[in-house]
Amino acid sequence: MAIEVKIPAVGESITSGVVSVWRKKSGEFVNEGETLFTLETDKVSTEIVAEKAGLLETKVCEGQEVKIGEVVATIDDSKRPPEEKKAEKPQEKKKEPEEKKKEPEPKKGVEEEEKAAPQKEKPLSPAVRRIVEEEELTPERISATGKGGRLTKGDVLAAVQAHDRTEEKVETREVEPSADGRFVRKKMSPLRRKIAQQLVMAQHTAAILTTFNECDMSAVQDLRRNKQEEFTKRNGVKLGLMSFFVKACVEALKAVPVVNGRIDGDDFVQNNFYDIGVAVGTERGLVVPVMRDADKKSFADLERTTADYASRAREGKLKIEDLRGGTFTITNGGVYGSLFATPILNPPQSGILSMHKIMPRPIVVDGKVEVRPMMYLALSYDHRAIDGKEAVTFLVKVKECIEDPKKLPLDF
Repeated sequence: MAIEVKIPAVGESITSGVVSVWRKKSGEFVNEGETLFTLETDKVSTEIVAEKAGLLETKVCEGQEVKIGEVVATIDDSKRPPEEKKAEKPQEKKKEPEEKKKEPEPKKGVEEEEKAAPQKEKPLSPAVRRIVEEEELTPERISATGKGGRLTKGDVLAAVQAHDRTEEKVETREVEPSADGRFVRKKMSPLRRKIAQQLVMAQHTAAILTTFNECDMSAVQDLRRNKQEEFTKRNGVKLGLMSFFVKACVEALKAVPVVNGRIDGDDFVQNNFYDIGVAVGTERGLVVPVMRDADKKSFADLERTTADYASRAREGKLKIEDLRGGTFTITNGGVYGSLFATPILNPPQSGILSMHKIMPRPIVVDGKVEVRPMMYLALSYDHRAIDGKEAVTFLVKVKECIEDPKKLPLDF
């Protein structure tokens, strides 16, 4: 019986992906749970495995864009692996030493080297393999420093930097220099193409508008300074800024529920839960893992979750489940030095908050000019669902909670 291999649903806003590489070729026998291919989307890469054992027949080529639900291969589970051939191999290996004793020593050494060569190949971790594929590197040419001679993420990233300075890198990435040498042209990676398509789609399908405000970070900085040592000893993680903003956004979403909803066709879906996406930058692009039920998490829980997601995102270990179902997103361009920016919505969500760099600026406090640590905030929202009054009210609520943290449930 032929079992269809379909592209699974990998997120509410994801409608397609790219089959970046087949792990198994057409005509090969695959075992249940074995990786068939890598699917690249604008958010994350994921490996699709075989649900049944059988003979694989692929229907699409590597690099081809596919829709969710599309059949990309079939597995004939009536076929069985060639067990007889597997059984013969051990017997042949047992006989070979006796036969080789009669042959000259040089010939024996050559045969042993040929058989040993395939065994020297080391498997690549998912994170390493994705970088190798995206950057089109040759693993055999990279110096391995890992245990047992395996390639580490650091090895391949170093190779990428080295290749950027060589003509070999230009050739493997199909870079075409202009006639006068003033510019070069190269193909975008499948992941970067999907990110570009998603961003354009977001701007074409929503009425995005941005409202701005600024907040005084003095109270939060004082609180962190006074509580940091105790918080770190008790929870094993530092008290950062993100947990304050997640808490503040939850309070604002409760005060202005429409920002926590989304448009679905001709309907508006009001979410009564608070799954907050937190954007994390990686070498391969921006990903948005989701903090489930953020309203029920303590400051320590939020900081641990943030640290865990950031670590796994940079190591390429995030799962599709980590990115699904967010109701609102927070992005922090301030860590890169951004002072002011307008974020793009993360479909199908209706709102996204952008944090920025904390800068000492003169402001008027009680009729006097004082220098305070200030941060600009930007809220982009879908004007189809959210009115300007509601958006401004939401952002003012976030500002109030940050400037007066006592309005937050301080559970540390």
